Amino acid sequence: MLIIGFSGLTNYVFSQIAMVKDQEGYHLLLVEDNLGDVLLIEEYLHEKILDLDLTVVNTFEEAKEKLSDPKGLFDAIILDLSLPDLQGEALIRKVKELARGVSILVLTGYSDIEFGMKSLTLGVSDYLLKDNLSPTSLYKSIVYSIGRNEISRQLKNSEKRYKELFQLSPQPMYLYDMKTLDFLDVNEAAIDHYGYSKEEFLTMNLRDIRPKEEVSRLEMVIAGIREGKKIPGPLLFKHQKKNGDIITVEIKSNVIDYQGIKAEVVLANDITEREQYIHAIEDQNKRLQEIAWMQSHVVRAPLARLMSLVMAMDALEKDFGKDNFRKMIMDSAEELDDIIREIVNKTDKVSLKAKNSG
Repeated sequence: MLIIGFSGLTNYVFSQIAMVKDQEGYHLLLVEDNLGDVLLIEEYLHEKILDLDLTVVNTFEEAKEKLSDPKGLFDAIILDLSLPDLQGEALIRKVKELARGVSILVLTGYSDIEFGMKSLTLGVSDYLLKDNLSPTSLYKSIVYSIGRNEISRQLKNSEKRYKELFQLSPQPMYLYDMKTLDFLDVNEAAIDHYGYSKEEFLTMNLRDIRPKEEVSRLEMVIAGIREGKKIPGPLLFKHQKKNGDIITVEIKSNVIDYQGIKAEVVLANDITEREQYIHAIEDQNKRLQEIAWMQSHVVRAPLARLMSLVMAMDALEKDFGKDNFRKMIMDSAEELDDIIREIVNKTDKVSLKAKNSG
């Protein structure tokens, strides 16, 4: 029976984990002129990576040829800083230009901390000392660099899509800092619609495009958003343009992280004309209801009298006399005529207003 103590078991487990190779396929470019270092790095990589496609070049010119090939897509570049035809910072800059966004890991035999820090500012993913290199440290550096590069690429793509959506929107859009209410960005549609230049917008905040009586309501709504309260449905606000015009806007918004700032991106749809049109329709309907009431109630009175007079013509002429009877008929007829004229006049006004608003 095999008995293994706790310490021995732990070491055994970790040794088994270390033996497991990465199943992912990696296409790497190694730029190194020292054959001994090439063999060592290749051995280290094969120890950790099962499916390894390693291309080795010895000079910058050879690396340039490989990186200039449109078909030569690499996951990462391992770069020695001391090549026969180019070295140091100039080498990093040249390879960076050719890398097309691929991660670059710098290898050097010199422990120069200052230059190591500078190389990172030049855009390399990691700075590795050959004397401290091991299969694990090299593998981790490659995998982490590729991962960071992929995340960075996704963020750039996401930012690009956001900017395209933001700038190309036909509706006014703006971005503001939720803490200060300062504008952080505005699109062309907002610049055209509100009349402020982009430079002017970026010196302003949300209060500056509100009539004074709207500011307290704005701050109340913003306070609710800061607390995470969900505001139901679209919000309607009064905004003020640079020329002083007051417009009604329907606001739709979403909270985002913008360069480390809690911000809100807002789409402002001007519904002033729509609102005016609705008011015109409501006013028109009210007038039509008045006309309908007149037709159904006011007209009935003189018409009923006329009908009664006609039906009782003989008796009324005898009782009131012919002249009085005729006057009664004319009075009722004139009253009916006045009512009909008023109906026609109101109808003409409603039609004209509807035509003008349309």
